[in-house]
Amino acid sequence: MLLTNMATFFPLALLLFLHHPSPATPQTSSFSSSSGRQGEWRLLHASIGISAMHMQLLRNNKVVIFDRTDFGPSKLTLSGGHCRHDPADTVLQNDCTAHSVLYDVGQNTFRPLMIQTDTWCSSGSVLSDGTLVQTGGYNDGDRVVRTLEPCDDNSCDWTEHPGYLSARRWYATNQILPDGRIFIVGGRRQFDYEFYPRSSGGSSTSSHTFWLNFLRETRDNDENNLYPFVHLLPDGNLFIFANTRAISLDYKRNRVVKEFPSIPGGDPRNYPSSGSSVMLPIDENRSNEAEVMICGGAPPGAYSKATHGSFVRASSTCGRLKVTDKNPRWAMESMPMARVMGDMVILPTGDVIIINGAGAGTAGWENAGKPVTRPVIYHPQGTEGSRFSVMSPSSRPRLYHSTAVLLADGRILVGGSNPHVFYNFTGVQYPTDLSLEAFSPPYLAAENQQLRPKIENANEVLGYKKSFSVSFTVSSFLGPNSVSVRIVAPSFATHSQGMNQRMVVLKTRDLRQAAAGAYRVTAVGPSAREVAPPGWYLLFVVHAGIPSSGMWVKI
Repeated sequence: MLLTNMATFFPLALLLFLHHPSPATPQTSSFSSSSGRQGEWRLLHASIGISAMHMQLLRNNKVVIFDRTDFGPSKLTLSGGHCRHDPADTVLQNDCTAHSVLYDVGQNTFRPLMIQTDTWCSSGSVLSDGTLVQTGGYNDGDRVVRTLEPCDDNSCDWTEHPGYLSARRWYATNQILPDGRIFIVGGRRQFDYEFYPRSSGGSSTSSHTFWLNFLRETRDNDENNLYPFVHLLPDGNLFIFANTRAISLDYKRNRVVKEFPSIPGGDPRNYPSSGSSVMLPIDENRSNEAEVMICGGAPPGAYSKATHGSFVRASSTCGRLKVTDKNPRWAMESMPMARVMGDMVILPTGDVIIINGAGAGTAGWENAGKPVTRPVIYHPQGTEGSRFSVMSPSSRPRLYHSTAVLLADGRILVGGSNPHVFYNFTGVQYPTDLSLEAFSPPYLAAENQQLRPKIENANEVLGYKKSFSVSFTVSSFLGPNSVSVRIVAPSFATHSQGMNQRMVVLKTRDLRQAAAGAYRVTAVGPSAREVAPPGWYLLFVVHAGIPSSGMWVKI
């Protein structure tokens, strides 16, 4: 639907510069100008009953959160007298507690969900219709697919499909594809990939898997090839990074089309050395360049040393690789502090926040120390050497099994941290954390209110290469070159992974004033499914570096 009560339009100028937006739930918190410059932390719940090992924001502004089932009872009872009976569970066969919750962002409430089989260290993606598909796990859950369809009442819950996967997927990675399927790759000692839904042809499970020798080649004595980083490139191929190496994979032909240079320095970046990765925003106003950024990790042998109580300083470097260049080369930068197990989240502005993690050690139980409680924000378009800004610290360490996702209002939802085999709240340096926090980046500070645009109306369904309009208001307008329109695919977060996370800066054609403080910008839908696969996205208007609240749109 388009805004219809606009006054007579008059052209201002062609939109040149694009930037981010901010989500659909209104931001009600107030921020002082002093705290706003470095962001602000707010505790949402001291306990949600489980530790947030996995998180996914859905199109109705509810967040699915889940842990694992094989540590015993959680601190949240299942509703309606329900209990889980699982003879295969290694710890508790009869369990009346929840291991998953659905968090309502707008209401700041949560309710238990029912998981039957073990989801430990699993993966996920959201289908084009908004259904969350979670794949794999451990023990009796390692070949299970679980689905959850969004609902606005309390009726939705997990549906399990036992034995659907052709191979054991524990520490695997997912990526949504242009045709709507999910690419599922890797896992412990699993050097292959498969798809969901699987093809109808083939009579055996082996016919549904495809060998990827690259994963075997990148496994070292500490593994360091688990949870490989995967990004869909604009040419339709997949960028896959494991340990220190990267390839471009034509998954349709099961062929490696390119091997990129190894990241300099020799530090492994994947689990258990656990750096993090994003593909920087694709800008449709320029040629569709694709650039991947990887930050943090741990030196070779760090995991083995950590298991013996010696925590080696984490990696302090980031590497950027413009994979669409003819001869790509890594450009290395240093973070303000070393970090392993950090989460990288693309902000509505196109900047990247790096949050959570430790300064020494690796992923794994009891394997890290020196929590890094200060997030940093990386400005990709900034001047080299001054691209990082250090934010305010959290009072809560977020180590192994912590997560972070972008919310529609521009905040970062942060939870989890359980560096122990079971839930452990006493007698340890870093107790299991069941809380939820929100971090508000500086763009949400009260001093920016006059610059913050508000989306009044926009098309709710976008077409590829189709023009559409976004109407917005802003109190202090700084000119057409200060406005951009962006879409963001929220991530499935776990183990320093932000699976399927994606931002596209859309082409804009013109911007017209409708009335005092009211404007309409014409933008163009993504150029191809390879640039933005079909599905639900958060659409943002960004004005002078300050994002609006995001609006859900479907491509």
